[in-house]
Amino acid sequence: MNCDIVDLRSFYSTTLGGIAAQSIGMALASVWANIPNERLVGLGYTLPWLDRFGADAERVFAFMPATQGAVNWPPSRPSSTVLVFDEELPLADSSIDRMLLVHSLEHAENPRETLKEIWRVLSPAGHVVIVVPNRRGVWARFEHTPFGTGRPFSRSQLNELLRDANFTPAAWSEALLFPPSQRHFMLRFHRLLESSGRRFWPIFSGVVVVAAQKRLYQGVPVAARASRRVFVPVLTPQGAGRALR
Repeated sequence: MNCDIVDLRSFYSTTLGGIAAQSIGMALASVWANIPNERLVGLGYTLPWLDRFGADAERVFAFMPATQGAVNWPPSRPSSTVLVFDEELPLADSSIDRMLLVHSLEHAENPRETLKEIWRVLSPAGHVVIVVPNRRGVWARFEHTPFGTGRPFSRSQLNELLRDANFTPAAWSEALLFPPSQRHFMLRFHRLLESSGRRFWPIFSGVVVVAAQKRLYQGVPVAARASRRVFVPVLTPQGAGRALR
């Protein structure tokens, strides 16, 4: 089940969504290594964090999967949003320094192929930072938030997937250690529950956050990979070509 761009934007405009964005932002800050003048790309729905973590970047782009949809960003400047297929990114080899994935990998048709494509576009010292729903967490069990859609991962599953795609996990963190309740009296205690959860029940966090570095010492195939996408012009009247013949 994919998450639509309208649902994502609506969720992060709510009180629960704003608190969730803050919690994930704190987890990202703990694994975010400083790279001056970096070229940063967000894949998925990363808008709540691009302004903060891309402030010192040379350039920042928001890549949004075609199955999800796209919105204009940033609102007051020329658009940096690109609608993409996650297995065929419109970037040259080794062209960016870091890629941030949120609401992306859990919806990928083939997560391994997606990570291989990210490996291709990252520079030799490039990093990928991934946020995915935790398979053991409560948030993955409720569909009133975007974290209840897609394919959740455990830390061991994500670690194995990254290593298969020639990435070395370097730092881990957790976020969303409070229940996904929309009741106001529960939201008032989210700071206490978040801090207590980091100490007592980190294994049941809502999301797992990992920062991994591109690995260069393992060989990769050089054969060209055929695209699995079939493009159909949506504005071409069906049957027009047949009538002309």
